[in-house]
Amino acid sequence: MVIKELLDTYKADLLEPIMILSKLMKVDKSYVYTHIDEELNEDIVEKFYDIMDKRKEGYPIQYLLNEREFMGLDLFVDRGVLIPRNDTEILVEYLIDYIGEENYKVFEIGVGSGAISVSLGHFLKNVEVLGVDISEDALKVGNENIKRFKLENVSFQKGDLFKGIDEKFNVIVSNPPYIKSDVIDTLDREVKDFEPMLALDGGESGLEFYEEITKKSGEFLKAKGLLIFEIGYDQGLEVSKILIESGFVDVEIIKDLQGHDRVVLGFLR
Repeated sequence: MVIKELLDTYKADLLEPIMILSKLMKVDKSYVYTHIDEELNEDIVEKFYDIMDKRKEGYPIQYLLNEREFMGLDLFVDRGVLIPRNDTEILVEYLIDYIGEENYKVFEIGVGSGAISVSLGHFLKNVEVLGVDISEDALKVGNENIKRFKLENVSFQKGDLFKGIDEKFNVIVSNPPYIKSDVIDTLDREVKDFEPMLALDGGESGLEFYEEITKKSGEFLKAKGLLIFEIGYDQGLEVSKILIESGFVDVEIIKDLQGHDRVVLGFLR
């Protein structure tokens, strides 16, 4: 079977089929367009149909391809970790600008795929990043990304928030579960049926992790250290209040490209 024959079935929407085929062939998408008469390996055809069948069931394409682009990096992802979102890049970009050339220590709570820590470690060779996660699946994926980008300044370990941590950091960062428990069932099928509940459910209020992390973070931040969170689009004022009531100063809300609250940060007094 040649490329054209395979794609003819999907004429209505070729974007995903071409992306999937290019990944399987390990070529650019432009190659698929310009080599439509190329004969395909039977193994590739079989894998292609298998992926397309799973897509019909709602299976996220990022899990099927084991890849998600984030900050220009092709991260390894797998079921068991939250698929990195473009919105999270706003938080990473802020940290890259804030840290600059300082030799800072960064602590991430809940690393998931490692998107935040790995991006920081890749773009800032002057930082030392330690990340923790309670999920073995997350640690497996995160460590795979450390290996993928050959990072010697990033390490992950199993941990529940601050338990077992005995040092102080310049920055504490987290993108914790923040969706209210009773809202989970209203999420898109690709999210609620396939992404890990552990990374989604923020409890009855959606604020439980923000409250717990903020309450304890003062013990683990250096003087004038930064605490920074990704938040849900409607949680800016509530999370800001949590930081202010815990004694953080210069609390700021950063909006995403859609104008929604996306990041809250504050500094230890």
